[in-house]
Amino acid sequence: MPPLPSSTASAVQIQQFYDKGLAHASYAVRCGRQVAVIDPGRDPQPYYDFADEHEADIIAVIETHPHADFVSSHLEIAEETEATIYCSKLLGAKYPHKAFDDGDRIKLGNVELHAINTPGHSPDSISILLLDELAQSRAVFTGDTLFVGDVGRPDLREEEAVGGHKREELAAQLYRSTRNKLMTLPGTTRVYPAHGPGSLCGKTTSPDLDSTIAKELKTNYALQPMSQDEFVKVLLEDQPFVPKYFGHDVKLNKQGAPSFEDSIRAVPTLSSAAVLEPGVLLIDTRPAAKFRAGHLPGAINLQDGGKFETWLGSIVGPKEPFYLLADSQIALDTVVRKSAKIGYEGNIKGALLAPLSLPATSPEVDVAQVREHPEAFTIVDIRNRAEARVPVFENALLIPLPELRERAHEVPTDKPVLVHCAGGYRSAAGASILQQALPGVEVLNLGDAITEFQKQAVH
Repeated sequence: MPPLPSSTASAVQIQQFYDKGLAHASYAVRCGRQVAVIDPGRDPQPYYDFADEHEADIIAVIETHPHADFVSSHLEIAEETEATIYCSKLLGAKYPHKAFDDGDRIKLGNVELHAINTPGHSPDSISILLLDELAQSRAVFTGDTLFVGDVGRPDLREEEAVGGHKREELAAQLYRSTRNKLMTLPGTTRVYPAHGPGSLCGKTTSPDLDSTIAKELKTNYALQPMSQDEFVKVLLEDQPFVPKYFGHDVKLNKQGAPSFEDSIRAVPTLSSAAVLEPGVLLIDTRPAAKFRAGHLPGAINLQDGGKFETWLGSIVGPKEPFYLLADSQIALDTVVRKSAKIGYEGNIKGALLAPLSLPATSPEVDVAQVREHPEAFTIVDIRNRAEARVPVFENALLIPLPELRERAHEVPTDKPVLVHCAGGYRSAAGASILQQALPGVEVLNLGDAITEFQKQAVH
């Protein structure tokens, strides 16, 4: 993080912790030997390490809102360090906390953290303003209210289980929060959001992980002059899909999650030769080529990769048990920990290494035949709707990957089925889902060969 542009730069340190897989940014703010942690991820260790390195104590953990896309370690950190948890009184938190709303402040060394209620992404969202000893605004931690180049989506709290708040009403609140609260801050105030590019909590987030109010006023589409009605309309257009796990994580974060390492240790480890219970999902996290060469019948090939957590929580429901399979102990430990980041470790019925003998195979696709006779296949496009506005194949059936398990019965089975996405990662999962759902049908994964067809579609 760049140093704060003031005389307090030596006294105040802002450390950003970035989890690329979840596009999640959390923060430690240190002044002298006191640390406040903002929006921590599930694993508390990085924050402990930071405090130890500076011989400082974590005295506060601040939640800008109950997060939908990851599980926070706020309760675990508070129990371990005796820090106080701060959040809005509107959150309805079930864990011990202090209300942190407009007018409330936390003293951290010779600086202060002030609460600003900024509802819109959620009704209980706050932003946190860092003021130096001269009461000058130096930084604002905006949670999911304001991102670099975007604002938080207002459509994640509509289900009754997470509050039943209409997206139009939250979008209107977000309009007022940005105009009346954040956009009035000094232009030099640094902006530190809770998410970066690729987050499903926004739609056009910039690759930059911090900004200033002045820069956002100039470049952020959502902060340009417009009426409230225009803002609501623009904001609600083209929002990405909502993964299955989002509501589950909101409720879990309101309760406070159990210890990360204890939860991981509780995951059952099975022998490769174990007899698996029929009817329970099997998530095979090995590379697509290994899966094609041999896998357990009915397995879904969700390869470990940059967005494993998101796709796991999009394909598998929050109450569904599953087995987790990998090809090495290190790989298995990695996917178990990633599952825990979204609160799915309790769903794992068993974690195991791939058996030596894997009976089922997947057919290889003949790319030349697809090129010459695409009409010989039922082509299923599993990209998101916004991506699929530019079709790669005429007459392809669009079923986005998060909907595929529920809609597999819609796929005609009178021809071989060919599955494609945008780069090959999702189509491995999609083809394996259809292979399981459509027994006796030849299901092919176009994989990364899709790129050559995309080039032709553009030209």
